Amino acid sequence: MHQTRTMKEKLLLLVKIVFPILVTQIAMYMVTFFDIYMTARYGTEDLAGVSIGSSFWVPVYIGLAGILMSITPIVAQLMGAKKKEQVKEAVQQGIYLAILLAVIVFAFFYFGLDYLLTFMDLEPVVADVASRYIFAMSIGLIPLFVYNALRSYIDALGATRVTMVISLLSAPINIFFNYLLIFGKFGFSELGGAGAGLASAITYWLILAIAIWIIHTRNPFNSYGIFRKWPKLSFSRWNEISRIGVPIGISIFVETSIFSAVTFMLAVYGTVTIAAHQIALNFASLLYMLPLSISMGATILVGYEVGAKRFHDAKQYSWLSVGTAVTLSFVSACLLFFLRSDIAALYSSDPVVVELAVQFLLFAALFQLSDAIQAPVQGALRGYKDVNITFVMALVSYWVIGLPVGYLLANFTDFGAFGYWIGLIAGLTAGAITLSIRLLLIQKKIAARSPMIQNR
Repeated sequence: MHQTRTMKEKLLLLVKIVFPILVTQIAMYMVTFFDIYMTARYGTEDLAGVSIGSSFWVPVYIGLAGILMSITPIVAQLMGAKKKEQVKEAVQQGIYLAILLAVIVFAFFYFGLDYLLTFMDLEPVVADVASRYIFAMSIGLIPLFVYNALRSYIDALGATRVTMVISLLSAPINIFFNYLLIFGKFGFSELGGAGAGLASAITYWLILAIAIWIIHTRNPFNSYGIFRKWPKLSFSRWNEISRIGVPIGISIFVETSIFSAVTFMLAVYGTVTIAAHQIALNFASLLYMLPLSISMGATILVGYEVGAKRFHDAKQYSWLSVGTAVTLSFVSACLLFFLRSDIAALYSSDPVVVELAVQFLLFAALFQLSDAIQAPVQGALRGYKDVNITFVMALVSYWVIGLPVGYLLANFTDFGAFGYWIGLIAGLTAGAITLSIRLLLIQKKIAARSPMIQNR
């Protein structure tokens, strides 16, 4: 991390920060992909169990892990303000909080999972696989949450290439243990879908060990002494992390859970519609890694400049991130529009499913622009530590506007299942507009308080 003076320098630094984050996000996505793919090769019932288990695991994990994302703007602002001595305490308290969150999630699954699975009235075999899968995954809860805290610290120092390397290692590790544990190779027990959960848990422990080794032995991380002289619990620091992190976590949960809600509502349209919808959503999620990565980069860069009280530079990074994402969104939209038939054919050989997926992919192309605006704007707002209003705007945009609009169009017009996708577009568009207005107001408020800005 360093000060930049021209837009060219800022763009180069943005690319330098974002590219490793993008590779990291894609690598993490591929772990999930191979979990599903390899379980599908094992058996349909195990695939169904893993899918049900993931539907519980992902929202809970994403929502609570989002709390730890607050470490990134906290550390970035401390670095920008030259308060290096406070970084250690912030990260250590973040690790304490990560362990507490892991225990809470474990308790939730241990005491509540069987009831939830019973409530869903699943086939006994599927429910059993889902239960064993989640409990196997739970073995890796502590390392997963602690690694998220350490990753936020590493990224805040601008060393996103380090997390990229760790994430790239995680994919082959996960695939290797999936092979051993799902299929029972080389003398290991044949665990089926539960083996995918255990493989992921082992992977989490290994990547945490790698991260600890890097932070403890390599520059610039070892100079902060993160793992030396552990302090007592600081509830004031926990309060700071939670005050910023809880709205971030809820915002992420609100945004991701609406797609799960739409999937559930589409169940009435039959298996073919669900399959086609999942194809379009799966590929759109892969393309979303780009604006999401730019969003995370914007948090780091804006937070660093705000900490250094270079508010004009923070403003430039905010809109440079948006402009970059919007430009690339046109490429994504064109990719979806012109290659939608080929993309659908990659997922299925059923002509009926492919034909319907092609139509869903057209709607996916339409919300690329909204995604490209709202994601980096959210990232910039997190860099300013402005998260509470952002959460409210996300809730209103997705659940008060997006989902009701989709429901009305699907049930009271001829759009049918496509009405839900139009609702998603409406929600994302509303989010992009309201969040952009919020960012403008924050920057205007800071400018009014800073004579330095007025003189620029």
